[in-house]
Amino acid sequence: MNFPPFWARGASGDFSCWRWSNQSLADAQSLAIQAAQQLAERFRHGDIPQHRGYYPDRPFREPVLREIKNRADKTVAAVTRNSYGCLVLNTARAMFVDVDLPEPKRPGLFQRLFGKPEIVPPANSQNDAVAKAELWARNHSDWGWRIYRTRAGLRLLATHAVFDPETAAADGVFDALGADPLYRRLCQTQKCFRARLTPKYWRCDGSRPPARWPFENEKAEIRFQKWQAKYEQHAAAYATCEFMRQIGNRDVHPDVQLILSLHDETTRADSKLELA
Repeated sequence: MNFPPFWARGASGDFSCWRWSNQSLADAQSLAIQAAQQLAERFRHGDIPQHRGYYPDRPFREPVLREIKNRADKTVAAVTRNSYGCLVLNTARAMFVDVDLPEPKRPGLFQRLFGKPEIVPPANSQNDAVAKAELWARNHSDWGWRIYRTRAGLRLLATHAVFDPETAAADGVFDALGADPLYRRLCQTQKCFRARLTPKYWRCDGSRPPARWPFENEKAEIRFQKWQAKYEQHAAAYATCEFMRQIGNRDVHPDVQLILSLHDETTRADSKLELA
């Protein structure tokens, strides 16, 4: 897993950027200043970098809130907080596969007015995605999958064994199951698999976080803490994913069991709450 503990912001004129270090804050600061100077120089020569969106080609600037260790005292997973305030489970070797489905239809006016509007992906697309996992399990009898429905698609967890996210074996599974290409790049960049644990704030009537780690000062941290308390109140009415079924081999690897328990509890996978 790739979560550098030291981050610093560097500036050069009107340009600024963040850089990281595994060694020290001073090292991160030096790299950040150097990167800001290089960025300013590029703009002066008309070389404007393209924005890469949410899935960058560099480590995520996320604080590690909790580490999960196995019986050998080896870290098998870490819980971080992403840029928009959600908790994220990062696993060193427990394979999560993220499969996006076509945008679901919005509920009709009558349902919005008189019923709880549940947004469900198209049945055919969902069934096709599940069928791919079933086919893989039939062709690989030692494999077991735990399948969850998310707001935008499916999440699969391989339960029978652990895997290296940077190997060709992982790529083969991603190809067969139709994994989201951006998610695949994320796994390679972060050197881990990844699954969001808590709802997105805009799906549960929340507001954008007012600050981000590492906080500029104590006041910024206090503002974030107040936002976090409100976010958790709103998020309590939602689930992040819903458990659908287990297919294939039902044996669960010990390291996966640690992660499975934390995942299902935190995402409220068995709650039947509205997904966010």
